[in-house]
Amino acid sequence: MGRTKAALLLLLQAHVTLEAHMTHVFVYGTLKNSQPNFFQMIDKSNGKATFCGGAHTVERFPLVIAGKYNIPFLLNVPGKGHRVKGEVYCVDSQMLQFLDKFEGCPHMYQRTSVDLEVEDWVGESGTCGSKLAPGSRMKAFVYSTTTYQPQWLTLPYWENYDAYGDHGLAFVSRENRD
Repeated sequence: MGRTKAALLLLLQAHVTLEAHMTHVFVYGTLKNSQPNFFQMIDKSNGKATFCGGAHTVERFPLVIAGKYNIPFLLNVPGKGHRVKGEVYCVDSQMLQFLDKFEGCPHMYQRTSVDLEVEDWVGESGTCGSKLAPGSRMKAFVYSTTTYQPQWLTLPYWENYDAYGDHGLAFVSRENRD
């Protein structure tokens, strides 16, 4: 019985330690639910990601669809554009490491902190932190870029990205790129 209690205590401590290293990440593009790369967020081999809720940036940013593959880019130019809508996930260190690689961080995108305003919060206390009311403010990591082509600032700015939207710019998935 003593060994069982000790083993359970170690398991519980490991679980608490794991939960303590969860991080909020704000996604606004192809990683959102129902978008072409969402499967990456739910692939357990990439790590753990728990949907917490919807939010938008407190500050305005230009969200553009750019390049020959029609990729959504959040340009790190605060004060221009829209308050960008997206989803907040609570991710473990393995998923964060995967996302850094997936997003080409730090060359294509840079992971920075962003202030968000919660729209709806479905995450449970413990997994996603405290339950937040609509209108609450929070911080999360976001993948934005400072390494963009100057002409991207002249492209249309979007408040909410949808790969299947009426913008006429079909996203090209990685497996279909040349």
